[in-house]
Amino acid sequence: MTAGPPAPGVPPVIELRQAALTYPGPPPVTGLLPCDLSIRQGEFVTVVGPSGAGKSTLLNVLGLLDAPTSGRYLLDGIDTGALSDAERTALRGQRIGFVFQSFHLLPHRAAYENVALALTYCGVPRKDRVAQALHALEQVGLAHRAGALPTTLSGGERQRVAIARALVGHPSLLLCDEPTGNLDSATAESILQLLDTLHADGMTVVVITHDPGVARRGQRSLRIQDAVMTQAGPS
Repeated sequence: MTAGPPAPGVPPVIELRQAALTYPGPPPVTGLLPCDLSIRQGEFVTVVGPSGAGKSTLLNVLGLLDAPTSGRYLLDGIDTGALSDAERTALRGQRIGFVFQSFHLLPHRAAYENVALALTYCGVPRKDRVAQALHALEQVGLAHRAGALPTTLSGGERQRVAIARALVGHPSLLLCDEPTGNLDSATAESILQLLDTLHADGMTVVVITHDPGVARRGQRSLRIQDAVMTQAGPS
């Protein structure tokens, strides 16, 4: 992508301040060495590195699935280290949308039901959940398949349902973990084009990938090697 990062005055969605994570032993395992990171609202950032380098650890920290063992993580200016487990869970549900390589759809629920389930614990009435789910499916170009079961959908369609589920709660951040890993090249390109469109509409997107071609879709790229994060430069 050729667009530069947002202007410096744009507020950060993500701020890591010497954040690190060590998994308890014995022996202790270093998942992420102390690092600083700022991702501003509306950026598209990719994270690359070999298997076991620390990409999943970073994803877990950014997604509030694991808390740093040292340093600080601010999400939308909120110091997540000061939150209780329940508050972290609520913040994750309100501010972060996840897209995974394996889709994680319930096979016996229609596409719109899979999307609506993301709103179940947000206090949204059922009639509104369905309407919002249908809108999210329309947003990803899949309104015509809203009533289909995942088992009848193609891989690309299932990933679009997963993206709709991630978007339905209007998150601040879209975290994607190898979103094209289970797709053929043509289908993967269609998913990447969708991410480009969401980014162009103002969504903050972070994509974890081992694919250099996917990494180049971002405005800038980070590299993780041996638990050390470095800036890989603009794409």
